[in-house]
Amino acid sequence: MPHKIGFVVVSSSGHEDGFSARELMIHAPTVSGWRSPRFCQFPQEIVLQMVERCRIRKLQLLAHQYMISSKIEFYISESLPEYFVPYQAERFRRLGYVSLCDNQKTGCKARELKSVYVDAVGQFLKLIFHQNHVNKYNTYNQVALVAVNIIGDPADFGDESNITSREKLIDHYLGHNPEDPALEGTYAGRSDYISPLDDLAFDMYQDPEVAQIIRKLDERKREAVQRERYDHAKKLKQAIADLQKVGERLGRYEVEKRCAVEKEDYDLAKEKKQQMACYRAQVYEQLELHGLLHGELEMRRPLDLPLQPLDHFSSPHHRKPAPSLPQPEEVAPESQLAHPLLQEKPSSSPLAPPPRHTAVDQLLPAAGPPPRSNVDTLPYDERPLPAPRKQQAEVLTEPDVGEADLGTLRRGGVAGEPEPLSEKALREASSAVDVLGETLVAGAYSKTWSCREDALLGLCRRLMEVPVGTPKEDVKSMLRASVFLVRRAMKDIVTSVFQASLKLLKMMITQYIPKHQLSKLETTHCVERTIPALLARTGDSSTRLRIMASNFIQEMALFKEVKPLQIIPSYLVQPLKVNCSAHLAMSQMDLLARLLRDLGTGSTGFTVDSVMKFAVSALEHRVYEVRETAVRIILDMYRQHQALTLEYLPPDDSSTRRNILYKTIFEGFAKIDGRPTDAEVKAQKRAATEEAEKQKKEEIKVLQGQLAALQETQAHVQEKDIDTVRPKNQGRKAVPPEDPEIPDNHYLDNLCIFCGERSESFTEEGLDLHYWKYCLMLTRCDHCRQVVEISSLTEHLLTECDQKDGFGKCHRCSEAVRKEELPRHIKAKECNPAKSEKLANRCPLCHENFTPGEEAWKVHLMGPAGCTRNLRKTHILHKAQAVLPGKGLAGTKSGSSGAKSGSKIPTPKGGLSKSSSRTHTKR
Repeated sequence: MPHKIGFVVVSSSGHEDGFSARELMIHAPTVSGWRSPRFCQFPQEIVLQMVERCRIRKLQLLAHQYMISSKIEFYISESLPEYFVPYQAERFRRLGYVSLCDNQKTGCKARELKSVYVDAVGQFLKLIFHQNHVNKYNTYNQVALVAVNIIGDPADFGDESNITSREKLIDHYLGHNPEDPALEGTYAGRSDYISPLDDLAFDMYQDPEVAQIIRKLDERKREAVQRERYDHAKKLKQAIADLQKVGERLGRYEVEKRCAVEKEDYDLAKEKKQQMACYRAQVYEQLELHGLLHGELEMRRPLDLPLQPLDHFSSPHHRKPAPSLPQPEEVAPESQLAHPLLQEKPSSSPLAPPPRHTAVDQLLPAAGPPPRSNVDTLPYDERPLPAPRKQQAEVLTEPDVGEADLGTLRRGGVAGEPEPLSEKALREASSAVDVLGETLVAGAYSKTWSCREDALLGLCRRLMEVPVGTPKEDVKSMLRASVFLVRRAMKDIVTSVFQASLKLLKMMITQYIPKHQLSKLETTHCVERTIPALLARTGDSSTRLRIMASNFIQEMALFKEVKPLQIIPSYLVQPLKVNCSAHLAMSQMDLLARLLRDLGTGSTGFTVDSVMKFAVSALEHRVYEVRETAVRIILDMYRQHQALTLEYLPPDDSSTRRNILYKTIFEGFAKIDGRPTDAEVKAQKRAATEEAEKQKKEEIKVLQGQLAALQETQAHVQEKDIDTVRPKNQGRKAVPPEDPEIPDNHYLDNLCIFCGERSESFTEEGLDLHYWKYCLMLTRCDHCRQVVEISSLTEHLLTECDQKDGFGKCHRCSEAVRKEELPRHIKAKECNPAKSEKLANRCPLCHENFTPGEEAWKVHLMGPAGCTRNLRKTHILHKAQAVLPGKGLAGTKSGSSGAKSGSKIPTPKGGLSKSSSRTHTKR
């Protein structure tokens, strides 16, 4: 189990007189800590040596209120060089760093307690302090550290894996969830549990001597639990709780004594010393009466923390220095201390278990969390160490403890007892004082949070004890006076006081009023006087207080005494103020959504009109979460009241759907009604289009296969006709055909079926070369490098090309245009409009319309007066002009040039269509 690790200061880069780094080895309410020299050079560093090689689990730093370093780095090492040099860091391994708040929000009156979780093994820890935050109090640009605490395990601490697996198995059979927040902070037998007594906050609150007694009793309590002596363990637990409050009070006295010495008020210092001795003697005598010390009073001997070399350490738990016993002439004789002067557990006793720690002015609350940075973008070595999950920076003290509290103590007030009411408080609470008494009201107005809490809990007990036969007027007076104090306590920033006020209010509504049979007017008075304060607390900066307030409002709205009054719903549907905080707006929206589900819109105070007006106005709020909750409320209302809900919304058209919130709302309506949303309709259309395209391609493929079969059949028929003619011509003189160059039985040999050119070089390879480079009817796609017919180039780019997704069709010229250029192309209106296929063909090269029909394509693409953008034709014409000046191309048969031998060359019977005759060849 991780515990407090002792350490000594090995070296430091320097210190101011009276503020040595060795002060960090002592944890007590009055420690001053380390302070760097004035106008020092940065960085400053401190090297700590732990009592043994250990695995560090947690580091705690208590920063100064105004001498604050901007960043503190952590390094760890197994050993030091033989001749230790302070700035030599080759043997140290960097763990990371933490940033500290500049404390401007608190006016440099608070100290930040920073807790970071690490997992590193070593014996030497080095802290490096960077440049200080600049403020008006830090005139010498110093940095300081009040205290440092190390929590960890010995490096060779048992078989932790076996322990962990055993604990998990036990938790599994007991039904415990390790992540359950209800178990957080409890022992539960976990191997990674850190005792609150090892926390730095414990030692900085407690009187050192009492702290050691508490630790001893805690060990005995664990032993009693192991031996199953639960009554004794319960007794020790109560004693520990009482002693914690005692230690806090003695710590206050010690601080007051130190302040008096600094002001040279030695009479007050002597008074505080005597007060401490008497109070300590009373407490120890009381513990002895209950048999809880058993010789632990030897601990009253001075238990100085060893400042000697490290080999004098015998335990990793360091002892704190305790003040020496008072001299006989200053305190009562020892025989007088043997009599018990403290009652066992009176209601105002300092031994009453404190719900939370108190503090003194020297230990003010920690500042807010440091500014967050984008950790993911930082290099690995520059990432800060992880902070605790609950809060980014722990606060050391309760926020309501300030200078006024300490001032009261300095004036001689006794801690734990409320100070007298001021004149202003008397005037304000005069009616409550007349009914409840000045003592109880003074406790509710006290500057000490524990007194305020005790006053509310005492009032709760007092109201419950009021007999049934009490006159109605007295009962009403006590109720109204209690509501006055509850309303004031609901504004308290201390959680325990706020909880006590909620407990008191619930008791009054659910028990006190029904018990005395008071009218609904009294319940209305309680709710109406407290609900505004409760709603205001739902916007608190503390997440815990916000959740508590919201949950209580929801619970109170469901009370059988409050629900018929319909008061709380009327408050929740009030329009959000423009300047209200984001937390308050989100909490109000969340409360409205929850209560609508619980209560509905019947006779509960919620009406369709009020809820819809509120939700529609919330759609304009600046906070996203508020708008999102408003959408959820509108959808919930639509499920119950469809027609009425639509009356408060704009019409469902394209202009309204441009607003993403209204689009979400209307799509939600469609889902509730079982209708497809716009996105689903578009997806269905897209799927239908893709299916149609797929079916069309399959049909084209089938037609192409049928056409190929037809051509093959036609070729066989022609061959049979030739074979039939031959026998009839035997014996007669052969008549040469009209064109001896074209024999009938080899009509398709050496012929390009696209341009009609014939050449002896048109073998299988020759035709491929002709198609690839020279055929005037074909072209290569610039995007996929396939050879396609020019007449079908547009269709190819839109439906077949590898980059077809990058093209769109212009509705004006019907050509394929790049999608990124399509809007500009359409807007310019410079393209030549296309005509119907029955009226004209459209050339994708020159973008001109010409005569319809298949033969017109040949004339346009191959004729001299045709397309001017056919690069193959331009190349052939230039080449032909360079052969023989003045000679035509009619007799040319060069297969390499691919020149046309004249328009007389017939097209094959049953010529191919554009889509079927397409040739796809890749080089």
